[in-house]
Amino acid sequence: MTRIAGVVIPAEKQVHIALTYIYGIGRKYSRDILAEANVEPTTRVKDLTEAEEQRIRETVDKNYMVEGDKQRMVTNNIKRLKDINAYRGLRHKAGLPVNGQRTRTNARTRKGRAIAVGGAQPKSASKT
Repeated sequence: MTRIAGVVIPAEKQVHIALTYIYGIGRKYSRDILAEANVEPTTRVKDLTEAEEQRIRETVDKNYMVEGDKQRMVTNNIKRLKDINAYRGLRHKAGLPVNGQRTRTNARTRKGRAIAVGGAQPKSASKT
């Protein structure tokens, strides 16, 4: 059980993939961290020595903003956009796509489940 930045990373995966389980570390940063810590990227996490784990831990703590700090920063940035009523902030408030995507179709992830507007009830018989 290897814990880095407060996250237990999977033991069966290669180190360069396992590091991406930490919020704020993607594949590029993962490779950079391993190069700086002088660790072979294809090594399995369970095969790491204690010294290698410690070097990775120190590199992440020293040079990268991860987990809670990173999430707090992103949340504060979104809050700032909302407070100053920037266009992107208004899109965040409305729960719509922020980066210019189309909304006539698609955008279901941001907008939620579609609500039918017309034609929901069968037509009633009219007098003739």
